[in-house]
Amino acid sequence: MTVKIVTDSTSDISDEVVRELGITVVPLYVHFGREVYQDGVDLSADEFYHKLVTGPELPKTAAPSAGTFMETYEKLADETDEIISLHVSSKLSATYSSALLGKGGMKVSCRVELIDTLSASIGLGLIVITAAKAALAGAKLDEIVSMIKQTIPETHYFGIVDNLEYLYKGGRIGKAQAFLGSMLNFKPLLSVQDGEVHPLEKVRGRSNAIDRVCQLAGEYPNIKEMAIAHTTTPDDLEMFAQRLAPLFPIDKIYKSRCGPTIGTYVGPGCLTIALIG
Repeated sequence: MTVKIVTDSTSDISDEVVRELGITVVPLYVHFGREVYQDGVDLSADEFYHKLVTGPELPKTAAPSAGTFMETYEKLADETDEIISLHVSSKLSATYSSALLGKGGMKVSCRVELIDTLSASIGLGLIVITAAKAALAGAKLDEIVSMIKQTIPETHYFGIVDNLEYLYKGGRIGKAQAFLGSMLNFKPLLSVQDGEVHPLEKVRGRSNAIDRVCQLAGEYPNIKEMAIAHTTTPDDLEMFAQRLAPLFPIDKIYKSRCGPTIGTYVGPGCLTIALIG
């Protein structure tokens, strides 16, 4: 049987790619006061960002329950006896811990391998896509796990946020705390390294920041996969793809939008890139 690939909604993989590669996505929860939504299920990106910028308070996010993961694994066990479940960094979310508890509660026989990718959003997404492609090609579970463990340190995820307000208020600012208080007229370039948010550089103006992200991407000579994502600037995403075309075939760049969970922390105006190389 084909190995089944599971991830969570922080992976920000487009619906088209999810369907094409047969990936199972477990949604996180987004809370606006007493209103609770499933990321990507009953709250669209457009609805979310409207509520984010117009609402009286910032939303909060929550990991899926252990029971949700258990039900997901047991349902897939009807189709396979091997599952790989890849998730957002355990330093940024309780999702991985919840998946572990879900695996421990299973009442059916199925091998489930859990992987903390130490990444997020499209960084996680590229790792999941790599695993799903291998599964569809007929690779065995141990082969895929070994490949993914090699891929994780080769995966780089970085980009621009418009400001640090959302990361700070959401408690996910990590080592980018060093940038607070010194961002007047600057755009912060951030990355996820070793599972945490890290500061890269401060660049004056958005256009210069995009230039610098492209320069940083060009420092990786052997890019195997590339993905880009935005929160609220689709025109910038298309321009970004064109700018990256000399580095990687434009028709092979995965494009997506950061969903409500990631959007809670990066806010409007975010533009990011992930690459394996």
